[in-house]
Amino acid sequence: MKIMKACGLVAAALFVLTSGYSLAADAPFEGRKKCSSCHKPQAQSWKHTAHAKAMESLKPNVKVEAKQKANLDPAKDYTQDKDCVGCHVDGFGQKGGYTIESPKKMLTGVGCESCHGPGRKFRGDHRKAGQAFEKSGKKSPRKALASKGQDFHFEERCSACHLNYEGSPWKDAKPPYTPFTPEVDAKYTFKFDEMVKDVKAMHEHYKLDGVFDGEPKFKFHDEFQANAKTAKKGK
Repeated sequence: MKIMKACGLVAAALFVLTSGYSLAADAPFEGRKKCSSCHKPQAQSWKHTAHAKAMESLKPNVKVEAKQKANLDPAKDYTQDKDCVGCHVDGFGQKGGYTIESPKKMLTGVGCESCHGPGRKFRGDHRKAGQAFEKSGKKSPRKALASKGQDFHFEERCSACHLNYEGSPWKDAKPPYTPFTPEVDAKYTFKFDEMVKDVKAMHEHYKLDGVFDGEPKFKFHDEFQANAKTAKKGK
């Protein structure tokens, strides 16, 4: 009887472990560490942006004046408020995304996957394309990555937070609305074509090797690359 009981406990433990692994493996959000391992200069630049510090603004007694203007309580800890957190992290409310109950550092802040899409399904192909280019100079089609979820436009992703308020020109606005509207302060007027070029919000752009070819291509891709920095080797 004791042996059977022990075997049952082992089986249960293995089921929990393997089920947990399966869920993790299927979760589309995997965190920015995987992206950063190759795109190191962009990741380093991102750390100094407003998006990287997005969760900091939800902490008590931070951004006091801005919260008061928006009729929020500056002393409240909004990092625990589900109506606020979603626009300050990656993948909130989605499989594998950030949760208030078990917050993950690599999903905290508005990171790679908030703009470019959840990476698990396309990141492997992205990496293999880079390896093929290094080996033989072979280019890979962007459409292959787009078909697996990489977003080459991401304007809608930005609008979902920055334009999600009552009376917004964005057609998909719905509760919970952001309290930071142009009526509260003109600085909250969001114009994607301008803001996407703000390196203080996004990140610096660096010369890419030209691994990918064809459409879909971000509308400012050529402009960004024409003015992009050249990353130092090994960084």
